[in-house]
Amino acid sequence: MNKASTIRPIVIYPFAQPNDLTSMTRLYEMLKILSKEEIYSKPITIVNNQTKYRISLNSANQGQLGKIYQQAISQIVQPASNVIETWAVDTCAMWLRGLGDSFQLAETEGAIHDVFWLIPGDFDFSTAEGKHALELLPTIPRRVYDGECCLCLGEISVPLHSAKQLIDTYGTYGLLYNWFPAEAQGIRQITDKPRTEFFAIDTPTLKQALIPNRWFAYEQTLMILLQNMKGKVSVRPIQRVELGRITDPEAARSSLGSAMQQVERTERALKLYWRDLVEREGKPNWPEEFRSLDAQSESIRTAAMVILRRLLS
Repeated sequence: MNKASTIRPIVIYPFAQPNDLTSMTRLYEMLKILSKEEIYSKPITIVNNQTKYRISLNSANQGQLGKIYQQAISQIVQPASNVIETWAVDTCAMWLRGLGDSFQLAETEGAIHDVFWLIPGDFDFSTAEGKHALELLPTIPRRVYDGECCLCLGEISVPLHSAKQLIDTYGTYGLLYNWFPAEAQGIRQITDKPRTEFFAIDTPTLKQALIPNRWFAYEQTLMILLQNMKGKVSVRPIQRVELGRITDPEAARSSLGSAMQQVERTERALKLYWRDLVEREGKPNWPEEFRSLDAQSESIRTAAMVILRRLLS
């Protein structure tokens, strides 16, 4: 495998503006230090315009929150990165803007062995666990840069009965085993968190995700994993880095409604990907197989919803 030339960091700005900027400050301080190394390009930060405009709807503390937002952008984010504002239907659409823009820039510069490093900005790096995870984050793109793998995932640890764990156990993997049983076994050997927001990806693997395949507004990490599996075996080397216990605002909310929504959209994504795949392959009589899998999928989703209601309500 050819050695990469540049690591391109892409930070996804928090959708909900945090009141405390300690975590964000630590993240961008780390990126500033890394940018001094020749192998790193200047990071870009993707900001959803809804974040800025929704602040004005928060009548209770819009003035204070607006000041915090402006402070974060002008004093923390802009000095360390280039800011790209966009309108995005969901988080993975923000990923598409960041990864797509970076991919195009790399092509313009003639770079064919770059590494694209996605960093969610809404995780809490202010705690002791967060600081430890922050120290480990550069390991993710370095493994791809050094040619150890084409895709490297950052895997966080979550409590056994947390919303994230329940969603992945009873929703994500339950549905994945239904639609793609062999691939599910192979992915399970790689990671317990196939929906992770931390990853680094090389140019050919990103190109495959961006161009011939459908990009999803949700669950895109899972889709990238599926694209790189042939049955139980990965067609490109994939590794993971364990980041320990680090949390994001979603972990604090753990609402039943949010958990149900994530299971539902995972099912939709898997259905779409399955149909795209069999149509490309020209598989005969696929509608009959789809109906059978769809009926089983509904049962799995229903069972997952029952478990989520009992444990999260």
